[in-house]
Amino acid sequence: MFNGSIRWEARVLSAGPPRLLGWNVPAEELVHIPEHWLVYPEPNPSLHYLLAILYIVFTFVALLGNGLVLWIFCAAKSLRTPSNMFVVNLAFCDFMMMLKTPIFIYNSFNTGFATGHLGCQIFAFIGSLSGIGAGMTNAAIAYDRYSTIARPLDGKLSRGQVLLFIILIWTYTIPWALMPLMQVWGRFVPEGFLTSCTFDYLTDTAETRYFVATIFTFSYCIPMVLVIYYYSQMVSHVVNHEKALREQAKKMNVESLRSNANTNAQSTEIRIAKAALTICFLFILSWTPYGVLAMIGAFGNKALLTPGVTMIPACACKFVACLDPYVYAISHPRYRLELQKRLPWLELQEKPPTDTQSTTTEMVNSPSS
Repeated sequence: MFNGSIRWEARVLSAGPPRLLGWNVPAEELVHIPEHWLVYPEPNPSLHYLLAILYIVFTFVALLGNGLVLWIFCAAKSLRTPSNMFVVNLAFCDFMMMLKTPIFIYNSFNTGFATGHLGCQIFAFIGSLSGIGAGMTNAAIAYDRYSTIARPLDGKLSRGQVLLFIILIWTYTIPWALMPLMQVWGRFVPEGFLTSCTFDYLTDTAETRYFVATIFTFSYCIPMVLVIYYYSQMVSHVVNHEKALREQAKKMNVESLRSNANTNAQSTEIRIAKAALTICFLFILSWTPYGVLAMIGAFGNKALLTPGVTMIPACACKFVACLDPYVYAISHPRYRLELQKRLPWLELQEKPPTDTQSTTTEMVNSPSS
């Protein structure tokens, strides 16, 4: 009775204000929408249009940045190192994430569930693949950077090892996207303004709660713990190493044991700490809102999840997808040098690094070495 009354209410209020979400959705499509959303009033069309314009900007910036990374890193022989394969994989994930945005933009300009159940499944499937894949790739990059700095002689991964890592990443990722798509475990449903879709965290069943808890652990907690652990270990290792060098230099009555110490405005440990903190912050910014949202929906007070609130995590993910190529690659001197060679009209004015600068850069920016 409760189910029928909500769905009926969403239909009969189409003519008079305020209309509820789902009023313009065909009856055969309503069954795919969680009842939680159907009791909220329809948002002002201007909000839909604003989000559509924002997504257009996100799409342009992310596809441009990640597209350049894919092109330069694959085309330039000097950048085809084993570790940079992780950067290419991350750029591919971010690029793929933005390929689904036309569905959202079309839905937004049509103020609702315009692409229907099929569009919803495509949107959520691509989002799951790219999101979980990016999370695990971030964890692999964190391990690679830590291993390279902690064990500079034998810690660098070979091309075969990196390729195996990438295969394992996608082997790990694909089932989490296929299970909801095939409704083997969980399902993909609309959220918020009914213009985007994700896995179901609102249906009040034990199966849904088990699925949310499991995917939260394996797709968010595990990569998050790995990223934080390896970057914290990396920073700790570099700080201790620099401390030992300073103490040795003091014993030898010299200013520094590094020949280029006076030419570097920032010490190595500070630069690495900043890079590590930036990467950790972006990862947290990207996926913590979705994680919190899902846990509240499955185990907390669902009344906190209004349509407007649930659009925030989606925007956060797209924003980070725009920033990733700049943090991981565009700030890299060799990448900028290759970009300057191929697109001279950008006038980047990048100078080829000296041998000592190159060595320091490789430590700081690994794996993008």
